[in-house]
Order: sequence, then structure tokens, then C-alpha cells
Amino acid sequence: MKAIALETYGGPDVLHPVDLPDPHPGPGQVRVQVHAAAVAPVDTMLRTGLLAEMNAGLHPPFVPGMEVAGVVDEVIDDIDPALAVEAGQKIVGFVDNLGAHGGYSDYVVLPAASVTRIPEEASAPEAASFINSMTALNALEALHLPFVATLLVTGAAGGYLAQLAHHAGLRVITIAGPGDDDLVRSFGADQIVHRGPDAAREVVALVPGGVDAVADAALLGDDIVGAIRDGGQLATFRHYHGDPGRGIQVHGLNVRQRATDHPAITHLRDLVNEGVLTMRVGTVLPAAEAPEAHRLPDAGGVRDRIILEFPVHEPSDERTTHEPLAVPRH
Repeated sequence: MKAIALETYGGPDVLHPVDLPDPHPGPGQVRVQVHAAAVAPVDTMLRTGLLAEMNAGLHPPFVPGMEVAGVVDEVIDDIDPALAVEAGQKIVGFVDNLGAHGGYSDYVVLPAASVTRIPEEASAPEAASFINSMTALNALEALHLPFVATLLVTGAAGGYLAQLAHHAGLRVITIAGPGDDDLVRSFGADQIVHRGPDAAREVVALVPGGVDAVADAALLGDDIVGAIRDGGQLATFRHYHGDPGRGIQVHGLNVRQRATDHPAITHLRDLVNEGVLTMRVGTVLPAAEAPEAHRLPDAGGVRDRIILEFPVHEPSDERTTHEPLAVPRH
């Protein structure tokens, strides 16, 4: 099979097509013929080497991709019937990528618990676009805020945190760019503060004493902790090295721990069907144009999901063949 991979860390142009052995499922696994893979911030982190420790001891190529949609084309007969996974089913899947095992591939083997049926009448790009809402769900469940608590969401143009928080009955304040007001209001934001050095003070002006919690998707860190009340909470999506003090509880989140949380994955699909979550597809590119797909978020201003379509069609006949790496089993 073909995949999009990197041999060395660096800019978007390190991504290129490679040939890898066809994977096959083991007990409790299914093989997915990938039709679409979302380009996520974690993919650019892998590409640039920010996640190099994760692949320590493994040999390249390294294949990005944690969010895929496609068709189950191979199943081992010991799958738990409660998962309702069968050959020919159109699915969306969460990929706990490692080494050469990643979603930017023509085929990927996944635990059956990591996949669920796509939303009703969704295309493959649409289906691949929403699974990163697991990151938002993970944050809200970690914060475990009571009804009508106040949550500040940074980087709110991404949408899923605001949508899920609004659905949970929270008061949602967002920090976003001046041009994103209508967008974040459509996600359910009650109030908006524009990005800038005074954002934390502006939040406290809206909520005297500070908000109950911050979900820091924009990675503002110490620049936003002043907006949190004493004894409040901070949810971070990368390692936070600071100490907010004042009894503030910090949640360092790792969404990979939810890779086989089938009830949560299916719940998010159901929320799409109910109209709570939106499938937001932006640019759709052929898989071989992955470098361009990575240049777009690097340039900033991306609001909707960038999608790669599979299979990989190389622009030339040049091929690179590698020895197989073990497929992680869960």
C-alpha cells in the first residue's frame, strides 16, 4: 500500500509518498480502506519533531494522521458483537498513530472499538472532519463543570469546545479574532473577547472574580490564567510548565487515551446526527498534496478542517519501499 510519510523532521516538504506492506487485522481489529484523513495540529507537531520522543527507538518512515473515514474491508471474526462493526461498513475512526502506523495511508488497521458508523448521509471528508471533537469532549469531561458554570474557550474558531459546552448548559466566553465573531456565535458563544494582551483583564471585567475554568485550545498558558477565579481549573492541550497558583487545578490532557473509547466516539457521531456538532470541511486535497495541506495551517487563519483524500496517487513512478513495522495492538 501507499502512505504519506516523513523520513526526517522539518517543513511541509518532508512529507512524501512511500510504499509500505499491506497491513492485516489481528484479534479485535479491523482493516479500513481510508477514503479521507483530516489534517490536525498534532500532525504538524509530528512533522516538525515536537513529538519526536513518541517515536524514539523506531525507524522512519513515520506516518501522521489520527482522524480517518473510509470503509471496513477486512474483519477478524472475533469482534465483539456489541461494537456492530462489519465488512463493507462506512466508518469514521480514531488512529493512535505510531511509527509507520498512521491515518495518512491507503489502509490502516484499527481496534474495532476505535471505529463507528459515519454520520447520516455524510461524505468521507465530512466524516473525517468531526472526530477531533474528541479533544473537546475530553477537556469538558476532565473539567466536569456544573450546569451554568462559566467556561472560557481560547482559540474558539475551532468550534467543538464551544458547541459541546453550550450543549452542556455552560456559559461560554470565547477568545477569538475580530473577524470570527459571527462564527463563534454560531457555535454557541455567549460572549466574545478579542485576542490581545488585555484579553484576561477583559474577561475578568465580564466575570468579576474570574471564570470557573479555561479550556486553552490556543495555548495561551500564563497569559490567560489571570482570567481564572481562585480555585478554578485550567485544561491544557500541550504540556504546561507554569504554576498558576491560587488553588487552580491544571488538567494536562492526552486525547490518545480515548482512542478505544467506543461509547464516546459513537456519542460524538450521534451529536452530529442531532445537529449539536457541525462537520466543517475546508480545503480538500489529494493525498499526494500533503505538503500543501500542511502549508495551509502553518500560514494561519484556517477555520475549517483540511482533508486529504485517498488512495495515494503519486505524481511520478518513483517508489520507496520499507521493511514492515509492527502494527500497534490495543
